[in-house]
Amino acid sequence: MTNIYTAEEVTKHNQEEDLWIVYKDGVYDITKFLKEHPGGEEVLVSLGGQDATKCFDEIGHTVEAIQLRETFKIGTVTGSLSGVQSSGGVQDTTIDDDNWEYEPPKRETSPWLPVIVAVGVAIYAFIFYYLWFS
Repeated sequence: MTNIYTAEEVTKHNQEEDLWIVYKDGVYDITKFLKEHPGGEEVLVSLGGQDATKCFDEIGHTVEAIQLRETFKIGTVTGSLSGVQSSGGVQDTTIDDDNWEYEPPKRETSPWLPVIVAVGVAIYAFIFYYLWFS
């Protein structure tokens, strides 16, 4: 039999030592997973007692992560969490995901690099000349 929790009850479980989230209509007790979360504890704590569906889906979790999530399911929720629903947790709302362009990383090269290479070549040439023609 599946446990059924009210939205008000779920919102009370929002601390590190007692942390629940909602995904779609499922309630998940992720207290024991908090320290193991690859994305850091802060993300989960910020979603505690809230609907984490949007954030979970936007991040793009692996099949293994989805299967692991299901091991923490403790029931379903009734009522609406819309009053406390997360806007995404870690998503920066100033970024327009639909209109962006890839920018390759800029490489900072030292102005001394050509000088060092030139000196190295000169030393190598001197040693080669000295050993070959002596």
